[in-house]
Amino acid sequence: MNTLHNFLFNVYPYICLTVFLMGSLARFDRDQYTWKTDSSQLLRKRQLKWGSNLFHIGILFLFFGHTVGLLTPHFVYEPFITAGQKQMIAVVAGGIAGVICFIGLTLLLHRRMFDPRIRLTSHRTDLFILIVLWVQLVLGLVTLPFSYGHSDGQVMLQLSAWAQGIFTFNPNAALIADLDWVYLVHLVLGMTIFLLFPFSRLVHVWSGFGTLAYVFRPYQVVRSRKLGLKPAAGQQGPASN
Repeated sequence: MNTLHNFLFNVYPYICLTVFLMGSLARFDRDQYTWKTDSSQLLRKRQLKWGSNLFHIGILFLFFGHTVGLLTPHFVYEPFITAGQKQMIAVVAGGIAGVICFIGLTLLLHRRMFDPRIRLTSHRTDLFILIVLWVQLVLGLVTLPFSYGHSDGQVMLQLSAWAQGIFTFNPNAALIADLDWVYLVHLVLGMTIFLLFPFSRLVHVWSGFGTLAYVFRPYQVVRSRKLGLKPAAGQQGPASN
């Protein structure tokens, strides 16, 4: 068991991150026409609208909440808030976002599984990744009562120390060896999602972050022939008939 635990929480994270980054780059370089989510909005549009909006609102909050919560060193927020208070905030805010995300994802999964027309237009990976995300979300919601029972914030500190050790190349699986099973399964499945990321429709998330560059784009200079502007020196105008 110790060997498996050390592999899952010392080695497996780096395997998942490597595949996540290199696989995404390889897919963008070789298969750009697959870098998308196949649209099915013409079918059951109302359910798609509700499900997609609720899912994306919830998942974005959970993603950034997990990222900031786990990777922010304790000394940064210690002068303002205790570890226990931070954990309770995470339980309440994460619970609300988790329920919103759960409702949206359940609508999307139900739509793809039980509408025959949408089922026929769905790839196997579409259904598989939705099911994996749904299970991961359920596990996350199951952790809430466990976290509430550890109101001293110790669980938060253990998870943060382990996650920060991964990103500083100083992994220490022993930090989370005594956590409840639900946390460990939640972590392993979360890392597996990163492993599956380049091979699924999830790659479109990169494009979502990439649109931020649109704000800083250079202006496009457009010249209209209707204004009667003369061509610059050395350039010829349009040929006349």
